[in-house]
Amino acid sequence: MLLGLVLAAGWLVGVLTKPARTLRAPRQVIIQAGESAASVAGRLAHQGIIGSPLAFRLAARLGGRWSQVRQGTYLVRPGMSVLGILDLLASGQVEQLRLTIPEGWTVRQVSELLARHGLEGFPAVVGAVNRYPPGLPLPPDGRLEGYLFPDTYQVGANPEAARALADKMLQRFEQLVWRGLLGGQPPQGGRSLHELMTLASLVEAEAKAPRERALIAGVLLNRLRRGQRLECDATVQYALGERRGRLLYSDLAVDSPYNTYQHQGLPPGPICNPGLTSIQAALHPAAVPYLYYVARPDGGHVFSRTYQEHLAAVRAVRGR
Repeated sequence: MLLGLVLAAGWLVGVLTKPARTLRAPRQVIIQAGESAASVAGRLAHQGIIGSPLAFRLAARLGGRWSQVRQGTYLVRPGMSVLGILDLLASGQVEQLRLTIPEGWTVRQVSELLARHGLEGFPAVVGAVNRYPPGLPLPPDGRLEGYLFPDTYQVGANPEAARALADKMLQRFEQLVWRGLLGGQPPQGGRSLHELMTLASLVEAEAKAPRERALIAGVLLNRLRRGQRLECDATVQYALGERRGRLLYSDLAVDSPYNTYQHQGLPPGPICNPGLTSIQAALHPAAVPYLYYVARPDGGHVFSRTYQEHLAAVRAVRGR
């Protein structure tokens, strides 16, 4: 009996203090809120990070160690023991995530990116308008869509990651756009910052070729001046909540204030988070005579002055 206990204790000490597994490269481990030691032990074993789920569960009970484990994403490195892994999970020293947010992404897409790293809550925190940098005008509805500057950011992979990312994106907008591009003043020409960002978001979503951004901004403004509906496909995509290769006629009837086929003027707010070049295009649109454009398969557009020219362009582009 005593010999068995001694052997078991020796086995446990060996399992807990020696490298858990011979890892060749660091492995990412995501700990969810409220997850049990048994659940994590099973997942670590399945990932080949530890050899004995039982030893991990026993060690997690020692001294209430599991109660100290914190939610987040951790990086387990080669040579770490089971005790070393548990110490890491209890330390709160989460992995630093390097996140690249492309130009034209929406709040929803950023949220999905964070969710892939086990991090939630981005849509909720971007509504915290009281965290705006001092002096930056608030959008009328408090939504931050359009004001979260697309760039590469580094945040800790913990429950505060969503708020930290939103704060950094908003601060970058304040630095590069509000202070940098606009000098801390509303844009000239009688437009508000919100109108500028809404127009810039349409340009970002519609223009694939950088050289066409100012052209598309010019077309959209021409239509606004004439009182024509913008009939911008990207606003319908936003209203539908998804990007589609081609819209159907039934899609154009979606009931939403963002549907510019149904409502005149700019939509209520930005439909994505535009980059600096699209914002510059909205600030300095090209002086063009065009009122229409249709997308070519290569991503460029054919621009037209009249509706008849536009219909001919549509037929030519679509081969009918």
